[in-house]
Amino acid sequence: MTVPTRPGLSATAEKALREAMERLFTGRPIRTDGKLTKQNLWREAGVSRATMNRATAVLIDWDNHVSHSAASKHDQAQAAEIARLRRQLRDNRHERRRLQDEVDAAATVIAALLAENTALREQIARRSAVVIPLDRAHATRE
Repeated sequence: MTVPTRPGLSATAEKALREAMERLFTGRPIRTDGKLTKQNLWREAGVSRATMNRATAVLIDWDNHVSHSAASKHDQAQAAEIARLRRQLRDNRHERRRLQDEVDAAATVIAALLAENTALREQIARRSAVVIPLDRAHATRE
């Protein structure tokens, strides 16, 4: 699909962009890391971003090619995986918070039971230490 370029875009700039696009698509970049990004396109072509933005026909061809490329599909798969992992991380954090709340509640109950148990043991110890004399007269009647 060829769309006329905007006025103000020289044939030299459009040619540089198309050659840069070809180098990036074939994996032979000269000035960039080779990633299929528009930033790399204008840098690879040696033109300004504004010049690239005026090259509407080049950008349409770029978008069509990139959207159907294996790299784009790989990027989309990675983005989906990242989104899935972020959801999983959020869910795991929520679950960890819920479990921590349960642990905190259990620790509170255990501390209360320990205090109650200690108090009961002290109460029993005090009672068994007290000697209650038996009345002899009462003991002999039985």
